[in-house]
Amino acid sequence: MYRYIADKIASVTKNVPLHREIRVDPVVIAKEGMIVAGRIKSEKSVYNTVENCEGRMVRLHRGDILVGALGHRNALHGYSGIVPQKIEPGMTLQVLNLGGVIGECTSVNAEVGEPFQFEVLGSVLVFPEFGSRVGVPASVSMNAISANTSIDQAPKVPVIFIIGTCMNAGKTLASSQIVRTFSNHGKKVGAAKLTGVSLQKDTLSMKDYGAEVVCSFNDVGVVTTSPSTAVSSSREVLSYLSNSGVDVIVAELGDGIMGQYGVQEILLDKKIMSRSSCIVLCANDPVGAWGAVELLKDDFSLPVDVITGPTTDNEAGLKALSSKLDVMAINARAHGEKLAGHIMKVVFDD
Repeated sequence: MYRYIADKIASVTKNVPLHREIRVDPVVIAKEGMIVAGRIKSEKSVYNTVENCEGRMVRLHRGDILVGALGHRNALHGYSGIVPQKIEPGMTLQVLNLGGVIGECTSVNAEVGEPFQFEVLGSVLVFPEFGSRVGVPASVSMNAISANTSIDQAPKVPVIFIIGTCMNAGKTLASSQIVRTFSNHGKKVGAAKLTGVSLQKDTLSMKDYGAEVVCSFNDVGVVTTSPSTAVSSSREVLSYLSNSGVDVIVAELGDGIMGQYGVQEILLDKKIMSRSSCIVLCANDPVGAWGAVELLKDDFSLPVDVITGPTTDNEAGLKALSSKLDVMAINARAHGEKLAGHIMKVVFDD
């Protein structure tokens, strides 16, 4: 066991209260969710920060000791990576996202450059028993939120699902505007991030816009959602929020419908989708919007109630949508209250 002073502790580890002085075991369990320490071995001019446990973006530098968690990523506009089968001290892995997810990078998007190189030091230990000298490897599953009831037993709270054609389609902006307007109308709003890779930024944005309670898959102990984990973690998140006394839940599905984070599995889950009161589609362009509407109708039997995102940023996009689709389209950035007002009628007046 070795002692180190951590320079940065990434937000992916937030379920486990850690101090800068950490104990590290050279034996690493190569499993998603295990918390590890490593030394940054490179410098970057872009995509060069990490989100800490307070939600602030802090700059990483060569030589920094970073605490993160093992996980995978499959990002269209970022890095893709896996958890290797074996991990040893001195091995070089990569920082896969801004939340501090650590893995072996398998694909790079040129826009963000090569990832930070992360020299593994070992597993971070915690000491759950007071006064004990015997540490246990820390994991993001420790102290995870539990709803204590199944989704079948949770109160029936209407859920607004925010779905995108891909990442960076305006989902968090739309979610935040909806939260703000509902909150201003006296509704207690719960906000959720159901799929993606661990990062607090989106749920913190919804909290800033007035959400009473926020919860993400990370809060229930998942680093990165996948087709095998997304349904169970989403049921847990929605059950937790439904039991928290809110009037409505705004649930953002990170990445896109055709991504690899389990969005399709959620849309096919009857227990989850039986709670749906509104489907909001965020799209970057008219063709993507048209394709998503058709895909949701044909493969999932889900009607879209309103379209927003960059495709609605100006009159050209709105005209293209109206010529092909019989779905309301409202820009969240310019007409956030109008968008939320339309959704409020769908949810509470139908």
